[in-house]
Amino acid sequence: MLTTVVGNHPKIPNRPRPARLRAAIARLERGEIGEDELRRVEDEVTIEVIQEQADAGVDIITDGQIRWEDDQTYFARRLGGFSIDGLIRYFDTNTYYRQPVVTGPIQWRQPIAVEDYQFAAAHSPRPVKALVTGPYTLAALSANEHYGSFSELVLALAGELRHEVLALEKAGAPIIQVNEPAILKRKDDFPLLQRALERMMDGVRAETHLYTWFGDIDGLYPQILELPFSTIGLDFVMGAANYEVIKRAPFTSARGGFASGEKGLGLGIIDARNTRLETVEQIVERIRRVSDIVPPDRLYVNPSCGLEYLPREVAQAKLARMVEGVRRAQEALG
Repeated sequence: MLTTVVGNHPKIPNRPRPARLRAAIARLERGEIGEDELRRVEDEVTIEVIQEQADAGVDIITDGQIRWEDDQTYFARRLGGFSIDGLIRYFDTNTYYRQPVVTGPIQWRQPIAVEDYQFAAAHSPRPVKALVTGPYTLAALSANEHYGSFSELVLALAGELRHEVLALEKAGAPIIQVNEPAILKRKDDFPLLQRALERMMDGVRAETHLYTWFGDIDGLYPQILELPFSTIGLDFVMGAANYEVIKRAPFTSARGGFASGEKGLGLGIIDARNTRLETVEQIVERIRRVSDIVPPDRLYVNPSCGLEYLPREVAQAKLARMVEGVRRAQEALG
């Protein structure tokens, strides 16, 4: 049983530490510093959050997505065929992002997240996984002014994002995680998601994980297990029904990742949208609820989604509590 995170880490520290990154971005916008100075601050903050994850005891970490405005805009700015429009709400959160607009053919021009991964790996005492926004979610959170249909856009994105996955694989990323939360809002589109992810992951040999959040997979199970990923990450906080859904069929498929037919489960049991700390006992009990469905050695215990909704110190405290809960659960389960 391993611990991990879903993606982003809070960029802004609690007081009294200075919010260096926010200040640097503001200074850049005022023309007081250049891109090189902003990159230096981003490097420093990335190293800081890597160490916070490691200090909490997390087994597999990320770079905290410190350089990313958000999942969708970061990729859209670097793909050909997009422009960036005004602010729009991210799902049901109080977070807003600048909506990507598809104005021409989608084109992958060069690696997007490879340097982020390489920098994090070079400065981390723990294994680092790489992150890619999935084609369905990127399409769903964008406005389409070019392709004749939504499905055409999704499949075009899948074909181009495949280059990014292969670039991360070549760079040595031990795990490549693809994020597809939007499918939980439009479950009837699962056949399209499957076609897109088949195209995107074709020929990829690295360990790959698929993560969803902000809902349950009722109506998508067990077919979600046939997607070309060794591990499926689920939200058990906003998707509490997942505890019962995954009992309906074995958590296995013809495309395993551990042994023949076996799938890993990303167990999102730490509430990443609530400052209240879970107790160790609660964490142990949540692990117990799934341990007879998915054996502990196939579990990745993690928060329900990215941690950006929490104060920085609360996020670190939750990770430390998560690690302690997993340790206790391992002792209890033998």
